[in-house]
Amino acid sequence: MKRFKNILFVYDGEKESGVALKKAISLAQENKATLTIVEVLEELPPEIQRTVQSSKIVDFQKTVEEDSRRDLKDIIETIEKTGIQVKSRVLWGKPFIEIIRQVLENNHDLVMISPQKKPKLKEMLFGSRTMHLLRKCPCPVWVIIPSQPKKYARILAAVDAAPLDEKSASLNIRIMELATSLAHMEKSEIHIVHCWEPYFNKTVRSRTLITGEETDKLVREARNTNKRRINELVGKFDLEGLTHKVHILECSGRANSKHGIEKENRTGCNGHSFQNGGGRIFHRQYRRENSQQKLDCSVLAIKPEGFQTPVKLGE
Repeated sequence: MKRFKNILFVYDGEKESGVALKKAISLAQENKATLTIVEVLEELPPEIQRTVQSSKIVDFQKTVEEDSRRDLKDIIETIEKTGIQVKSRVLWGKPFIEIIRQVLENNHDLVMISPQKKPKLKEMLFGSRTMHLLRKCPCPVWVIIPSQPKKYARILAAVDAAPLDEKSASLNIRIMELATSLAHMEKSEIHIVHCWEPYFNKTVRSRTLITGEETDKLVREARNTNKRRINELVGKFDLEGLTHKVHILECSGRANSKHGIEKENRTGCNGHSFQNGGGRIFHRQYRRENSQQKLDCSVLAIKPEGFQTPVKLGE
């Protein structure tokens, strides 16, 4: 994980942030990186502002900001003793927007954050702030689950055996680079997962275009091609000394990655998941409907090269 040199840590004043902060400090030490700690304070809702005198609002915001700066100062002084170059900022506004603007303004190459304690919607794995960052932040976002042990027992890297373009292919490389680097650092198992849906099973079998025997042959050929491509990708990386396994799963698009995650985590071993960009996969796929079971591991989401965030500076 030595590629990160300008880390942004999001502090929210909750005790859960302390666990994630220790991980951020450790990574900054390992990489000799600069660490910036930011807390984003949300302004009072408009309906409250309309009913309270503006002078009182200003006084309230000033008091809240002073408290935050005092807390961050104490944290900074402790971190500086470790030799890390560290600074802090207190911002006002919508959290995910201000965090992304901070990334754009200062060229941060990693955002580290703890998920909100209680997402408003039961079906959401993470709160809206974290989900917005997973979808829209231009640099990698590492969501750290505070209940996990200090070391990751298992790391899962979700890759695509048949990337559609160079951007997707390079994203596979970035995922594997980070996953293998962290696995070496943490002495973790690494599981490389590719999920695919046998197109011929769903589409061709429902028509009389070709025989069942020919369809079976096409599925076998597709399966072998996926295995070959994944093995070629995995073969590019140093896995010596690591316990590792490749999983090529055949299942429906909605259930595929969820099945792979749940299969590898059902023993209760906490771990870490690497996944490309959007964030949708966490909201829609990694939760079993009508069940208490859900993905409960830290996540590092990575965007493809050239990704453009919808958030702009100065707006």
